[in-house]
Amino acid sequence: MTQRQQHHQRNQKQDLKRRLPQCLIIGARKSGTSRALLEFLSLHSSIKAQKREVHFFDSDENFAKGFDWYRQQMPTSLLSDITIEKTPAYFVKDKVPHRVHLMSNNISLLLILRNPVYRTLSDYTQLKLSRNRRGFGYPSFETFAFDAKTQMVRKNYKAIRRSIYHRHFKKWLKYFKLSQIHIINGDNFIKNPLFEMRKVEKFLNLKNELTKQNFYLNASRNFYCMRLRNETTKCLHSSKGRSYKNLSYDSMNKLVKFFRGHNRRFYKLVGVDFNWERSVRMTLNKIKKHANKNVSSIKPLLASF
Repeated sequence: MTQRQQHHQRNQKQDLKRRLPQCLIIGARKSGTSRALLEFLSLHSSIKAQKREVHFFDSDENFAKGFDWYRQQMPTSLLSDITIEKTPAYFVKDKVPHRVHLMSNNISLLLILRNPVYRTLSDYTQLKLSRNRRGFGYPSFETFAFDAKTQMVRKNYKAIRRSIYHRHFKKWLKYFKLSQIHIINGDNFIKNPLFEMRKVEKFLNLKNELTKQNFYLNASRNFYCMRLRNETTKCLHSSKGRSYKNLSYDSMNKLVKFFRGHNRRFYKLVGVDFNWERSVRMTLNKIKKHANKNVSSIKPLLASF
């Protein structure tokens, strides 16, 4: 090793320390997923990610411990690196945007969102399977989502409420510029992760390191996995890429109609039309063609993260 290389190595060691995040993945839960986004980002040499959800900004107990405590939860990084933390609950918690702003007013925020109909179903499915694994039964989706008397969509059902994106996003725009928030199309991320990751690299001013060689499709789960630098492979937990429960055409159509106005408000806020209704209408048309009229006949179209 030359003297210059030794000097560079010493400087790097001195620069290696724990830092507050320069970027947060703020959500949304069951949208594509934020876990996959974090893992894919971690393939980049300049990203240092805390793999555990810290829940600093949404937990009063953790937030009371202060920013020094939060810094100590982060991995060590160089000054040239970007430290990232992910907690999907951040997006929907009212107090979080202000608290994040107290830490940094120029932080970069990543938000992955998918069609709210699919996100809602995925949210329900995760909770149902969790209960089933512990030996408990769980009511049907319709029991939670629709009023028993009127059959109208229940806006207060948590899975529905989390999917009304414009209401949550407005709270972030009170503290941060739209240019500080990069929205990842979760539906496209599922089908073409490299395309979306390229846009994330650009947003974070990172050099393009990720290539198609970093991803491969696990055909049995219809879910992209990773090829690591040492040529080994890594897939996320088996819960990723599962299919939804059966859902009738009428029930799904109610959700589409309910979210229509909310989606338009969100498109106006962010200046992007994600065309969510068109994509789910295509799914509905395929359901309608089947005599049994249930989603199970087209499960590949409703693959969940």
